[in-house]
Amino acid sequence: MDRLLVPAKGTFVSGELEIKRSRFITWISRADDEEAARELITMARAEYPDARHHCSAYLHEVAGANRVERSSDDGEPSGTAGRPMLDVLAGSGLTDISAVVVRYFGGVKLGTGGLVRAYSDAVSHLLPQVPVHVRQRRDLRSVEAPAADAGRIESELRSRGFTITDTVWGTAVTYVVAVDPDGGAELLDGTLQSLTHGSLLSADAGSTWVESPV
Repeated sequence: MDRLLVPAKGTFVSGELEIKRSRFITWISRADDEEAARELITMARAEYPDARHHCSAYLHEVAGANRVERSSDDGEPSGTAGRPMLDVLAGSGLTDISAVVVRYFGGVKLGTGGLVRAYSDAVSHLLPQVPVHVRQRRDLRSVEAPAADAGRIESELRSRGFTITDTVWGTAVTYVVAVDPDGGAELLDGTLQSLTHGSLLSADAGSTWVESPV
């Protein structure tokens, strides 16, 4: 998959619902790996040590492997908390995301169906607050420009919407430019030739993931 929707880096949002006197405190964060997801769970347990349940769900991508999906009911009846939370996360279209719902029991039993709805709602009502970025696979092209022309070329490329991911200064200046795998290299080379009267072309520099706001 060459296009993914993810929470912006550094995302942390929180919210609370009260349902039949039970408090459901929800945290959602970016989780690029299992360690980050588990860290959110650990933080929630430390912040609310007296809560009866710290239910969780997360999913994240693994290069060259299937996406990891995990959930925990943390003492709630099986399938009533973690799985519904995970279903909401997966249904949002986002990946690399973790959610924890802390429950303080209010004395009124919700029943199996009520718990499923409560934990689902706890996550879904908070998701609109998550800032979403799109992560896309991009080819990388290196452009070596004479130092005297480098500033102008960089400015022109940026003004035309090209993304420069790295700059190496030396006798000449080398820019690394991220382009769309579908025709991006040809577009970049055409632009370079127009800017330099045919004296510059780009070279293959691999590929990477680039994130930007939706």
